[in-house]
Amino acid sequence: MRKLKVICFSFILYITCFSIGTVAASAAESEDIGNFNFKMIRPENQIGDTGYFNLKMKPSQKQTVQVEMSNITDKEVTVEIALNSAKTNSNGVLEFGPTVFKEDASLKYNFKDIVKGPETITIPAKQKIPLNLEITMPADSYDGIITGGIQMQVQKSKEQLEKEKKEKQIVNRYAYVLGMVLKETDTEVKPELEFSKFYPELANYRNAVFVNFSNVRSEFLNDMTVDMQVMKKGSDEVLYDTKKTNMRMAPNSMIDFPVEMNGERMEPGDYTGHVLVTSGDQKWEWSNDFKITKEDADKYNAQDVTLVQERGFNWLLIALIAGGVILVVGLVYFVVRMTLNKKAASKKRKKKTVKK
Repeated sequence: MRKLKVICFSFILYITCFSIGTVAASAAESEDIGNFNFKMIRPENQIGDTGYFNLKMKPSQKQTVQVEMSNITDKEVTVEIALNSAKTNSNGVLEFGPTVFKEDASLKYNFKDIVKGPETITIPAKQKIPLNLEITMPADSYDGIITGGIQMQVQKSKEQLEKEKKEKQIVNRYAYVLGMVLKETDTEVKPELEFSKFYPELANYRNAVFVNFSNVRSEFLNDMTVDMQVMKKGSDEVLYDTKKTNMRMAPNSMIDFPVEMNGERMEPGDYTGHVLVTSGDQKWEWSNDFKITKEDADKYNAQDVTLVQERGFNWLLIALIAGGVILVVGLVYFVVRMTLNKKAASKKRKKKTVKK
């Protein structure tokens, strides 16, 4: 009997403290994370009254920007600092914290190569210290934006790590992400999408078909709608379809967008995927064939939680177990019966010997 593995995730709550045009909602510049406060220090080349770093810079320019870190506790606090380029998740939501998403091939300048900072910063009790972030812009003039996030998260103590390891706890960790946008010119850059492929995979542990495409320009794509269908190759009958609106894509990032199979088994064969993506007056449309192999179908069907639950009892296995139990009981009965018969025969022989 196959066991359904329950995979638990420790979710990080990212509270994005910035607004990038129409990309995210604006927030206050100073936030409290429980053990510390942070406050963005606005440099002279800050563009606009925003709650994130939005800087106009020059080629090869170097600049240090600061975030004021305040410890509000009676003990020193160590905060982990992570610098991440902006990416796009399968729901069309921007990710500025650490992710498992790959960098898109179109990404020329990675945020974490442009902006440098310490991996941790220790704030003494009841004190304020600056977090220094060193920016070095590309030498060549660059149209568009370079963007990412500065994640700040309280470091776990040794006691916490040992307790979690010992008790196998799932602990939610909280973090803040402060955004940063860097630009060198005012040249308008329009987003542009490029199709990659359709492929089978699991979405939330359920059978699905994904489309992979990329925003290959250094600008945000806002108000994106994706309309996707999957058909058998050579057929117009739509097997699976989905439509999602109000999505966004980060500059030079890819998205893996799924259409789920509604709890159905994945069947091997040749298929055709069709997707229409729109954003304002821009439109992209692709149709492409893809194949689901027997190996893929078997693998994903075995992992689809809906199918695992529907399969319920494995009657063949139950019959085999029942047969095994009956066999064992029969063997035990036979052995006990033989033993009793031998004892009875032995007693009879003894009685005959006594009479003689």
